[in-house]
Amino acid sequence: MKYEHWQIPAAPEDAIKTLMDAGYPYLVSSVLAARGVQTSEQAAEALEREKTLAYSPFLMKDMDKAVARISRALENGEKLAVFGDYDVDGITSTCLLTDYLRSRGADVTMHIPRRIEEGYGLGCDAIRALSESGVTLIVTVDCGITGVDETAYAATLGVDLVITDHHECKEQLPAAVAVVDPHRPDCPYPFKHLAGVGVALKLVLALGEGREDALFARYCTLAAIGTIADVMRMEGENRTIVQCGLESIDRSDFTGLHALLREAGLTSRPISSIQIGFVLAPRINAAGRMGRAELAAELLLTDDPIRAEKLARELCELNRERQRIEQEIFAQCMQLLEARPELARDAIVLADKSWHQGVVGIVASRLSEKYACPSFMIHLSGTVGKGSCRSWGGFNLFAALERCSDLLLDFGGHELAAGFTIDAANIPAFRQRMNQLVREYQGGGAPEVCLEIDAALTCPSRVTLTEVEALGMLEPYGAGNARPLFCLMGATLERLQSVGQNRHLKLRLSKGSSQFDGIFFSVSPDTCPVAAGSRVDAAFYLQINEFRGNRTVQLQMVDIRPSLTVSTREDE
Repeated sequence: MKYEHWQIPAAPEDAIKTLMDAGYPYLVSSVLAARGVQTSEQAAEALEREKTLAYSPFLMKDMDKAVARISRALENGEKLAVFGDYDVDGITSTCLLTDYLRSRGADVTMHIPRRIEEGYGLGCDAIRALSESGVTLIVTVDCGITGVDETAYAATLGVDLVITDHHECKEQLPAAVAVVDPHRPDCPYPFKHLAGVGVALKLVLALGEGREDALFARYCTLAAIGTIADVMRMEGENRTIVQCGLESIDRSDFTGLHALLREAGLTSRPISSIQIGFVLAPRINAAGRMGRAELAAELLLTDDPIRAEKLARELCELNRERQRIEQEIFAQCMQLLEARPELARDAIVLADKSWHQGVVGIVASRLSEKYACPSFMIHLSGTVGKGSCRSWGGFNLFAALERCSDLLLDFGGHELAAGFTIDAANIPAFRQRMNQLVREYQGGGAPEVCLEIDAALTCPSRVTLTEVEALGMLEPYGAGNARPLFCLMGATLERLQSVGQNRHLKLRLSKGSSQFDGIFFSVSPDTCPVAAGSRVDAAFYLQINEFRGNRTVQLQMVDIRPSLTVSTREDE
């Protein structure tokens, strides 16, 4: 059992009936009702999809200055550089802005730092190299908001900076020509949750004023991929970007994107936010994690179908290599934490010189989920450590790192995911303080690990292919609009079978006359808390499994436990 407690709301039967009477399917009605929707009018509003962005990009502080400086560079034939980040948000941001500037005839080069050699964000060595190549204007995307010293250094070389970012701001902003970030304290932009690629999209729409519809149609798919991958709140303008991007992905002009979809097996069916988040984005992300971000950028920008196919294959191979390394590091962490359980208290802080710097962030995510606490993974190189961290339970990582700033060489990021650089000698003090900060946040007690379930399936025979397909009405999923989570109480676990070299579990559940096959990732028969023949409660997502032309309902398991319900006559 992964979760100590399941929060299962009482089914709002009256609201479900009202919505079904209005024509909404059973599963959709159940989810909407559980989320407070009671009338058909409220349902229509909840499911409405805007086709245009709500706010003018010029509502962002300094957007006018950014447009003026970039426009002057275009008019004067200056050499520009787009300086991005090596994650999916940064890569899509870099490609989006580069493609637009090249369409305007600009002499523009891309620079995405190599994760291991250069690290995150602006670097003086990169700025100097760009200056020596003739660049007079650098436009950052998805980075730069903390680059105070680097911006000052660029000025000494006669290089202007326009910074566009979406990360949290520190007290001092860089003295750039323009600093465009919705998180600026003085920025009046109403929607604060854009990804870096969302801010880059807004910049392009401002630069192309008068052509906004055509530019949005061209770039919304890239923006959707970056927004999903960066786990932004799926509401407001993000919802519009992602919905329009998913709808237009088949019509996208980007040759490399289609090659990657084919290589990932995502053709000939509608693409959802789930497939982007769990299939496509990890392949793009693998390039940056393995120090080859330029490969992903070249793929997204190439017009050569043959080159695109080759790059897509390379990207998928890199992702397989990333998965192998991730498994090795995670196994090492598990062995360490089992041998030294005192390290898995309020916060996990681990460091090692052998760990791949590009993969530790994913391992931190897995540790946070397994141990229900914030996790900090540090790659050591000499006397310096580069860390990646992931939150748990709403703990604000950026604020916590600010309170540890005297122990850090640098840091940046979001509330839920961040990075930092630390002197290796300061790691024990950092571990002690971070544990204290988590204890303060918890108020002296560990938070209850609770699984928030949308609806219990009281009538499993109604879970049909048509009903599961209809759940797509609730897309796109993300923070603020979570993928619906269901449970089945008092089911019988008919069988278990290990798959994927004993790393995953296939199972079959039955209740009354209904039977469902399920897949439980990262669980083996040895670690499963129940045995075949048991009476169980199961929590899962509903999905369609396609195999050799057959389409069946499949449960993607989230948790399973011995049943807590009293045995009664089985439902139909």
